[in-house]
This record gives sequence, structure tokens and C-alpha cells, in this order.
Amino acid sequence: MNAISRQADPIEDHVAALTAALHGPARAKARMIEEIRGGLADTVAAHTADGVPYQRAVRQAVREFGTPDELVPSCQRELTIAQSRHTARTVALTAPFLIACWYLARTADHHRSWGLPHTAQLLAVHLAGVATVAALLAAATLATTGTLARRLPTPHRLPLAVAWTGTTTSVAMAVATLALATASALATNWLLLAFAGVFAAASHAVVAASARACRRCARLPTTHPTVSRLRG
Repeated sequence: MNAISRQADPIEDHVAALTAALHGPARAKARMIEEIRGGLADTVAAHTADGVPYQRAVRQAVREFGTPDELVPSCQRELTIAQSRHTARTVALTAPFLIACWYLARTADHHRSWGLPHTAQLLAVHLAGVATVAALLAAATLATTGTLARRLPTPHRLPLAVAWTGTTTSVAMAVATLALATASALATNWLLLAFAGVFAAASHAVVAASARACRRCARLPTTHPTVSRLRG
């Protein structure tokens, strides 16, 4: 039954091969797949309207669009850029929280006998530095892959740089979670620090997942087009 269905719908067979080979943000990938499916279907319809048999029309359409092996590198490049933008946005939104952690660590009223305030402040300064660098790179990435991409080519290694920036930020989030959890046990305003720790843990999970997906995409073989179609 499956074999008959596959023979009856070679366009879907072509699209399924692309879907399995490509990796990137779900929405961007779905949009790309739908564009390719629609383009193939329109091309086949145009050929059959000229009297070309359906199977031959499909083969001609595939030759015009390219086989999955031919399409994957350029399509993957676009999805890799889309994933880089997704990770950069995630970092840009969460990095300011590390600066807030720095402020909380500075102002938390710890018991002096534990000697934690000085350690917490030193840790917070480092977290704030990580946040500042990460936010700047995230902003540069969004600019480079957005409006500037119409004038300048996207650096080939930018996705990997974004991936590792996201990874570093997620590690800083994990450290912040531990620091805030410890500080909340010793501070009089423990509820605020505990809430910040929970938020840091959630932010770590989101950034780590996006950075992991970006690292995977950055390591896949791609071509290097001058301008990408995906700007989501």
C-alpha cells in the first residue's frame, strides 16, 4: 500500500526526502518545504497542461528544481542562518537577565558570617561581562543576517560563532542558577532571589536548546549564497 502511494505521489516522495535531510527552526523549515512543494506542483501542472504525461512532467520538474541532493546544501544554508537568528534573538532576550543577577547579588542582604557577598559579587561581575559580550554579538548577528545581508555576504563561520556564544550564555545561566539558589538560602530577601534562580534555570534550558540546534546546523554541509531567502 505504501509503495503504491509513493508511486502515485512522486512530488511528496521528493519533498519527504528533503524534509528528512534538512534541519533548522520548525517554522522556517515548514515554510521552505511548502514553497518547494508548491513550486513543484505548479511546474508539473504547467507541463501536464501542455500534454506531457504526469510521470514525465514530474521528472522534468525535478530536473528544473534540482534533486534532493542538489537542493539540500543551499536550503540547509538558509535554515542555518534562520537558526542563527533564532539563537541570537534568544541570547539577546536573556542576556540582560544576567546583568539583573549582578544587581541582585550586589544588593542581597546575606549573613556576613558566611562571607558570601564578596564571592557573589565577583561571580556576578563575570556574569555581567558574559552577558554584555553575548548581547553585543547577538545584536551584530541580527544586523548582519538581516538588513545588512542585502549589501554584505553573511560570514561563513558566523553560525558556529553564534552557537558557541549561546552555549557560553547557557553555561553562565546555569552558574547563575546555582549562585542564586545558594544566595537565596542566606539572604533575608530570599523569595526574590529564589524567583530569579527559577527564571535563570528556565532561561538556561531555552538558550541551551537553541544553541545545541545551532551547533548542529552549523556543522552540516552547505553552500554559501550571497543572500538568504529566510529572514524570520
